[in-house]
Amino acid sequence: MRALRILFLTVIALVLMSATAYGAGIAVRHLNDDSSSASSGQADKDTHPTTGDPRSSSGDEADEPADDTPPAKPSPVLEPGDKGEQVRELQHRLFQMQWLPEKTTGVYDQATKDAVSGWQAKRGIKATGVMNQKSWDKLVGLTKTPTHDQMFNILKPGPAILSSGDSGEDVRDLQARLKAIQWISGLVTGTYDSATVDAVKGFQKKRAIPVTGEVDQRTMDRLHEMTSTPTHDAKHNIAPDPGTATNAALDPRCTTGRVMCIDKTSNTLRWVVDGKVLKTLDVRFGSTLNNTPTREGTFHVGWKDADHVSNEYGSAMPFSMFFSGGQAVHYSSDFAARGYAGASHGCVNVRDYDGLAWLFDQVSVGDKVVVYWS
Repeated sequence: MRALRILFLTVIALVLMSATAYGAGIAVRHLNDDSSSASSGQADKDTHPTTGDPRSSSGDEADEPADDTPPAKPSPVLEPGDKGEQVRELQHRLFQMQWLPEKTTGVYDQATKDAVSGWQAKRGIKATGVMNQKSWDKLVGLTKTPTHDQMFNILKPGPAILSSGDSGEDVRDLQARLKAIQWISGLVTGTYDSATVDAVKGFQKKRAIPVTGEVDQRTMDRLHEMTSTPTHDAKHNIAPDPGTATNAALDPRCTTGRVMCIDKTSNTLRWVVDGKVLKTLDVRFGSTLNNTPTREGTFHVGWKDADHVSNEYGSAMPFSMFFSGGQAVHYSSDFAARGYAGASHGCVNVRDYDGLAWLFDQVSVGDKVVVYWS
């Protein structure tokens, strides 16, 4: 009986020990599950769902306001009224493109604005007369950076190509060109004499070229710009047949593109498109006696005004097409009334009102203008 009691108590003790161990295991497992859940919840809260980067938050990005501010308009590089060294650079670069004279002023004046406007139109840029960044970048890409001397009109003579004592065909060519623009009135001799020296000096002074009486490259280039190649007859004093001046061959500069080809010898303006003459008009020019000659050279139409009135003289200038500063092709009632008894103040006067009205509609800003002696 005693043995049976001891066995019973032993079984009871074993059962109690097993139950205690089972309860402790459940408690430990439950504690571990709670820790894991807490850790997992924190990670879900702090971690970006895509990148897993705890520093990222799509919610923060969504709260940022959108930037609807329009981009700032580009400021002009240079505009009318500006002054200084960069204006001089602009003017010399335009000179390289044959839109302004070589001499710079450093002032963005009306002539500079007209040149910029004409150059822009020629290049397919909106013709505002303001040098914006697009225009400036284009101009810089097409020209060379001017030197300090070039920007400040410090012109130094180059080596002489022709000078006193020379003779031959090159001298005849020089004298014939000087004669065509009325710097020599005598015969072409082929000898670089004192009369030729004086003529070259006068030509150089008029064009702000260093006055030496010798022909350097600058003098030669300027003279060639203003004149056509002399014929054999012109170089050897053989007079042309009567009437040939009005039917003179086109200057080579007039044979390509759209050109108002203006011949001082024949007093004619010919409208030429791709070498074909479409219209011829009588013209007259500025007076050398009043120091208001019409400039010779290659230019471009800078701007047009069908009803222009001169600010300086108060006179009407219908169908004005400006090509060199204040000089323009325009209708002149005085020319229509008085003919060649009068003169302009530098402009190219036309007396055929209807003919010029037609031409005004044909010519565009940027078209070439060539004024020369044939």
